[in-house]
Amino acid sequence: MQLLEIGVDALDAAAVRPFWKAVLGYADAPGADGPSDPLVDPAGRGPAVRFQRMERPRPQRNRLHLDVTVPHDEAQRRVGAALAAGGRLVSAARAPAWWVLADPEGNEVCVSTWQGRDG
Repeated sequence: MQLLEIGVDALDAAAVRPFWKAVLGYADAPGADGPSDPLVDPAGRGPAVRFQRMERPRPQRNRLHLDVTVPHDEAQRRVGAALAAGGRLVSAARAPAWWVLADPEGNEVCVSTWQGRDG
């Protein structure tokens, strides 16, 4: 048996957690909605996401990059929700194939669809 969780190293978990909740379409774990509590896939398919406090920045280390593929008609809503939750648009140059977003600490995620991809 195997259990997979995604750990996000964060200086300020309360600042990055809302972004990851929005961009992943995740929810608070039952009874756990604090600023450092894990997030879970409401459909029960994806891994939990937890937040680990860092004492100081690690500028030489890429802490995290995920690709989230969603239905094409969901992508704009997901990008908008992530930006409203404190995220930043890094690039939309390849949209609607993908958008690159970053959380408040610079961890990146691509919101991807099947549209606009080269054969």
